[in-house]
Amino acid sequence: MGNGGAAPDRTLSRRQAVRAGLGAVAALAARPVAGLAAEVEAACQEAVMIRRPIPSTGEEIPVVGLGTWQTFDVGSDAGERAALRSVLRSFEALGGTVVDSSPMYGTSQAVLGDLAAETGLLGDLWVATKVWIQGRQEGIEQMEESMGELRSPRIELMQVHNLVDVADHLDTLEAWKAEGRIRYIGITTSSSRQYREMEALLDDERLDFVQVNYSLAERESAERVLPKAADRGVAVMVNRPFAGGRLFRELGRQPLPDWAGEIDATAWSQIFLKYILSHPAITVAIPATSDPDHLRENMGGGVGRLPDGDLRARMERLLDD
Repeated sequence: MGNGGAAPDRTLSRRQAVRAGLGAVAALAARPVAGLAAEVEAACQEAVMIRRPIPSTGEEIPVVGLGTWQTFDVGSDAGERAALRSVLRSFEALGGTVVDSSPMYGTSQAVLGDLAAETGLLGDLWVATKVWIQGRQEGIEQMEESMGELRSPRIELMQVHNLVDVADHLDTLEAWKAEGRIRYIGITTSSSRQYREMEALLDDERLDFVQVNYSLAERESAERVLPKAADRGVAVMVNRPFAGGRLFRELGRQPLPDWAGEIDATAWSQIFLKYILSHPAITVAIPATSDPDHLRENMGGGVGRLPDGDLRARMERLLDD
């Protein structure tokens, strides 16, 4: 649309149904936590989360996942765990499956494993984690420890975190994939300083995923990494979707723009996520939160219409100006 309107996503069957579902979810945001999961699930029967295929297999996953950096690093704190338990339940009820963690994230893996077991979601989550250590044997031991903390003998996606000792670990991951211990292999970075190395690995290695920072405020990967991933048939998982909070600090205090309704957005977080998800190379974004209300807002970023090229350009100008 030349007027900055939005293109409907082909996975949505009825626009009116989506709007009705979004309205119901928004209304639930202020409800008490008790009994919330069932209500949210019922409200979202018509608000269908967009799903996209992983190029190497065709398996479809929801476009909004859940990160665990800082938010799940709560140790044994009962109050913090209670909030995260509600986050996980609402995440699953709203159509989410992909959860990403790392041994770098303190107690996050163990907390995620505990809460997934307590909520009965162990078999329902699509779990991604990472290896982040020097040395082949050390990497094997770290990954085995991660599987124990996550309470899973098999991980959907194992990634080399920040390309640490990437050659040794990719050899191990290839072997583990052949053995069925992991399903997908990936590499990650959240720094543009590593884009050149990531591009070279995309050319030279058989990868299923790359995880990279990309947002309205951090667009450099769209010039380099994302086109390469698309050319190579590699799925893209997006970290730092809110640029470490910068987007909320710079835009979040303003009223929603009048065009927000054109993409079925009722919160700034949804605008930021829909910008990311409208890029054709993106498979899934993983915002992190420990707040059940914020979780419900974030999940709305994967429901409804996405911005077209004209509206994406307007979003960029809004921040740049």
